[in-house]
Amino acid sequence: MTEFPLTISAATTIVALTGFENTLEDVLLEQPVEVALNERVIGSAMVLPQDLEAFAAGFLFGHGYISKPEEIMEVVLCAQGRITVYARVEDKAKPETIVTSGCGGTGRIARAMLEEEFPPAAQTTITFVEIADLIHGTLGKSSLQQRTHCVHGCGYSAGGRFLGSFEDVGRHNAVDKVIGAILLGRFPTGGAVYTTGRLTSDMVLKCARIGIPIVLSRTAPSSLGLDIAKKADLTLAAYARPGRLNVFHAPWRIQSPTPRLKSP
Repeated sequence: MTEFPLTISAATTIVALTGFENTLEDVLLEQPVEVALNERVIGSAMVLPQDLEAFAAGFLFGHGYISKPEEIMEVVLCAQGRITVYARVEDKAKPETIVTSGCGGTGRIARAMLEEEFPPAAQTTITFVEIADLIHGTLGKSSLQQRTHCVHGCGYSAGGRFLGSFEDVGRHNAVDKVIGAILLGRFPTGGAVYTTGRLTSDMVLKCARIGIPIVLSRTAPSSLGLDIAKKADLTLAAYARPGRLNVFHAPWRIQSPTPRLKSP
């Protein structure tokens, strides 16, 4: 796998009431990549150049080209900024997409993902100990956030264990990397995802379609994100902290040590 630098060093001037100070800061690297399916370029996105194989698989899933792990044969990463996914899929016309709240190429999802009936959500549950491990694992995996203050994170837990996390300049990209890891067989379905980004419609939708029944966020959902969670019967929780959640739908998947309140 080709390795890319993740930051650059940039000159900056600290301006304060006490005067000026010249220093160097780490700046997160953002670069364009092309995603190709069987040699045909499907689209491009601005990404952090890390875990690009997983990103490409998740990107193609969101755009409606790939739907299950068995379809993927190989992912090839080129130094020229292209990721090619070779898959056993029909060479079909570009699926109709919807522009979402995201930016760049990741701000689109296949219309069919929104309009087709949702698959049954897994009856998975999660404890507060597992939630704390998921949050700490996601936020504490690397020093990029501390060094640059410019990344989103997305972590995944299944079977009672924290399995890993991904970072990117965009919240959609980080979620796509988790979805790509599932498609590449690195993670199983039926687990819980934690993101530092907002739970907008496309974020929740992709989790529902790939088979993630528990979706947690450091921040808040949108109305359409909540709508989709209800239709797909996902557990949707915001403002997630170790020991505390605001659960907007299906709180029964959270194993609370205290009696649960009745849903309104």
